Order: sequence, then C-alpha cells, then structure tokens
Amino acid sequence: MTVTDTVTEIHTTASIFASLDAESFPRGILDEGSKREIRRATLAAVCVPGYQVPFGSREMPVARGWGSGGLQITLGLLGGDDTVKVIDQGDDDGVNATNLRRLIVDSEHCAQTQDTRDCTVVQSRHRIPEEPLNDAQVLVLQVPVAEPLRGVQKSVSECARMHAEADYSMIWVSLYEDLVRNGVITKTTGYPVLVNGRYVMVTTPIPRWDVPRLNNAASLTLFGAGREKRIFAVPPYTRVEPLSFDDVPFEVEGDTS
Repeated sequence: MTVTDTVTEIHTTASIFASLDAESFPRGILDEGSKREIRRATLAAVCVPGYQVPFGSREMPVARGWGSGGLQITLGLLGGDDTVKVIDQGDDDGVNATNLRRLIVDSEHCAQTQDTRDCTVVQSRHRIPEEPLNDAQVLVLQVPVAEPLRGVQKSVSECARMHAEADYSMIWVSLYEDLVRNGVITKTTGYPVLVNGRYVMVTTPIPRWDVPRLNNAASLTLFGAGREKRIFAVPPYTRVEPLSFDDVPFEVEGDTS
C-alpha cells in the first residue's frame, strides 16, 4: 500500500465517523449507561416507598452538596419530549435555578418552562411548588442528607439494621427530648415521616410547611442524594405521615391554631 492509498483510507474513515457523529444524538452530561443505572435505581425506589436505594453517583459539573443527586435523577429521566422546570427556594429566576435549568436544557435538548402546569419534570431545591402537581408530572428534590437516623446513630451498619427491623425508637426519643427541652418540636427541614406505614424517611430539603403536601400527592416525588449516593421515592397516592405524638399533633411553621 502506497502512502497515497494510506492517506486516502484515513480520510475515508474520518469522513465516515464524521457522518455518523452528525447523525447521532449529541451526548449530554451523562452517557446512556449511567442513565440506565439511575432509572433502575429509581424504579426500585418507587417499588419500595421510602427505602434508600444506592446508586453509582457520578461526578457532575456542580459541587457535591449543591444538587448533584437531584441533577442526576433529572438528567436520567428527561427525554426530548419532556419539559423541565427548575426552582430554587421557590424561585425560577434565582442564580442557581437559572444555571441548573440552562445546564439541563443544553445537555438533554428538552423544552423549559416557568409554568408548573406545563412541565413534566420539576427539579426543586427547598420547596414543593404551590401549584398542585398531577399524576403525569414528576417532582425531583435535591437532598443534602438522606439518612433520617444520622442525628441519633452514626454507624452506617447500625442504621441499616434499624431500618431493616423498623426500629425507630431513637428517633421518637429524639423528638420527645426536643419537645421536653423546648416545649415544641423545633425540627424544621428534614422532619421525619413514615412512608406507607413502613420506612421512616427524611423530608430534607423541604421545610415542615411543605411536608403535608407529600401525603397522598398525585405526582411522583423523587429524592436524590449525590454525596450519599442514595435515591428514594414517594410514589403517587402514597400515605406519608409526619412523626408526632397522640397528645402533640404535627403542626407546620406559623400555625397558631
């Protein structure tokens, strides 16, 4: 083979790869293998409400603790026909919300909106949208701390045992001590709830004000913790009960009734 033939073959091969790249869908932040793993973990979380499903959390173009878990779930769920809405502290126009929305749209080539009624996926930090979601919509929440037992038990293996045996007595003792010490339960974000009568789940990052909206909600709610590599979910029309005592009912912030 002459040098001319070799150069011609190289150019031919390069043109073939260029045409294939032009016809293929542009690759986003996550490859398809990563998206499939996230979808499998999400499906497992939906099948066992409140249970923390481990997944291979990837490095993202945002710092861990700034929504990498929620971002991965959103990227794994979105398709070309979806419309995404991103809110931060209940605001669509904040710096974090704007940057995340731009990042998601550029990666997945999906539509975007600021109207809750028009979106299929809502990614949120700290709040549940005021507009009630329907059963065709998915709410994705960014989670800084996934383990509800973290404040009372530091051992990871012991936390796993307590979840397996539904042993949540230490959480009840912690709530009782808070009540005795302060006269009220002072816990705000991350208020523990019992999901479907089985698993205690943490509701971080939403405030106590939004916790009742999880109960029997029509939409699917997904929680993603990037640092702790956990995904958990509340499926549509699932019972979510805030932990409270019979003589001290659960109250949201500012409720003086």
